[in-house]
Amino acid sequence: MISSSMRDLDQLFATLAKSRFRSRFRLEAKDRAYLQRRGLEAVLQHGHDLLQRRLVPAGVRNDGRQTPMRGHPVFVAQHATATCCRSCLAKWHAIPAGRALSQSELEYVLEVIRRWLERTHPTAGGLGADGPGSVQADRQRRFALEFEEGVEAATEPPPSPPLG
Repeated sequence: MISSSMRDLDQLFATLAKSRFRSRFRLEAKDRAYLQRRGLEAVLQHGHDLLQRRLVPAGVRNDGRQTPMRGHPVFVAQHATATCCRSCLAKWHAIPAGRALSQSELEYVLEVIRRWLERTHPTAGGLGADGPGSVQADRQRRFALEFEEGVEAATEPPPSPPLG
């Protein structure tokens, strides 16, 4: 459950898109390859572990400088989504600094990171993206075709038994 103090994700991404600093972040080729090779779920599990050490505690060491600018897809996503430090969480997401993140706040941050990875890299392990040409879109098209074929087959009258 997302706290009322946390932002609506559609509104958040619209605001982030207006920030020249936040909107310039892109995954480098090696980060895209890592994401493709490991898959989105594994990368997000790494993200969970990284956030537990670098963002969740109340007294974060070096706040504002604890998240590298590169080296892991989650680090890049954190800067792109302003989930990189407690100061940015307070400013952009209305999550106050000075106390440990709650479980729901941690889940919210991970969802923000997930959404950015899915939006910017729709083929991230073939998961989550539903843009044209994505694995998810292909699955949805196949399901729709199979469903339509099943409906047509179910509405056709059964063949007549041979006379004889």
